[in-house]
Amino acid sequence: MNDAQDPATGRVNWLRFAALAVPGFAATAALAVALANGALAASFAVSGQQFKVSADRLDGTGFAQYGSVDANAREDLLPVAVTAIKDARLKDLCQSVVTTLPVIGDISLKLRAGTGSEAVTAKDLFVDATQLSGNAEFNSIEIGRDASTLDKGPDGAQGMQDLFAQQADTVGITNLRQVAWATNAGTFKLSGLNMKISKGRHECF
Repeated sequence: MNDAQDPATGRVNWLRFAALAVPGFAATAALAVALANGALAASFAVSGQQFKVSADRLDGTGFAQYGSVDANAREDLLPVAVTAIKDARLKDLCQSVVTTLPVIGDISLKLRAGTGSEAVTAKDLFVDATQLSGNAEFNSIEIGRDASTLDKGPDGAQGMQDLFAQQADTVGITNLRQVAWATNAGTFKLSGLNMKISKGRHECF
């Protein structure tokens, strides 16, 4: 009887194992480093879907913006530009997200607020965005400041040392359009809130 093992079983191909394991270890290490340095933007695991936000106008005091990363439930790191505002007012706010489901297809969730005389208001607002556009005006802006030294935005609105950042006393943006992974705020008042779920793609822009 031949006691030699079948080459297909009972052995570990260490080179193959290393090739498969190293990326996972690297991602875990990168996440650990990000956590240790306070680099994660959102304080929660973000979903696998980005959402769109638009507004006719945003006015804010205490503005800061810097690069950071979010993490999803799989611990994937997602680069974002964090926009932080102490006090913000938004007119005609729209937020939408589209989910694609088997058999059913696209399902859209759209939220609108601040379309009447009262604006949407937020305190200590943080938006983790991947795209932002509009017509912006800043007062007393500082561009190229070290992200770890920001002091005009909300408490905690600081990035990692040596990274690029900017801040201003006030900000005004018209025709605001952004795509984001996460938003959080100390308080968020949605006047005239209207939310709809419908079949198909019905986005803010």
